[in-house]
Amino acid sequence: MPIYEYEATSPGRSCKKCAATFEVLQRLSDPPLNSCPACGQGIKRKISRSRVILPGSARGRNEVEQKVAEYERQGMYSHAAELADKESEKPEKTYLKERAIDDYRKAGYEF
Repeated sequence: MPIYEYEATSPGRSCKKCAATFEVLQRLSDPPLNSCPACGQGIKRKISRSRVILPGSARGRNEVEQKVAEYERQGMYSHAAELADKESEKPEKTYLKERAIDDYRKAGYEF
């Protein structure tokens, strides 16, 4: 099942849950949510840049990327961002820069 990101349609009128981007695990067949499960205000699904890694693929995921993903699952976006940002300094890992920026935003940092 995919994880979808949602955000408030009216950020000034949102609760703590929908004031920032939040994630919902849904089936592909489930319709998108229209209201926040906590406060009932309007929300919209975000278009997310994601990367699909197939098991056994040549690129695979190393320990650092697994740790970043673990931090993200736990909602520890600042930790995930710092780790991805540091790792993206390596020439072969520059693709992690966008992920770090997304995690910084989720953690509440402005760019």
